[in-house]
Amino acid sequence: MKYILAIDQSTSATKLMLFDEQEKLCGRVSLDHQQFYPQLGWVEHDAHEIMQNV
Repeated sequence: MKYILAIDQSTSATKLMLFDEQEKLCGRVSLDHQQFYPQLGWVEHDAHEIMQNV
């Protein structure tokens, strides 16, 4: 059986959804990641944390 894995990397979380060949949703998960604000109007993310979430 073949599957399709969809990854949505947003500003606040990494979301994954798994579909089967009939496009039926088999599972999903969402993992939040930290946001850092080093200066007013700036936002940063830890690339290592995002890669771990994926």
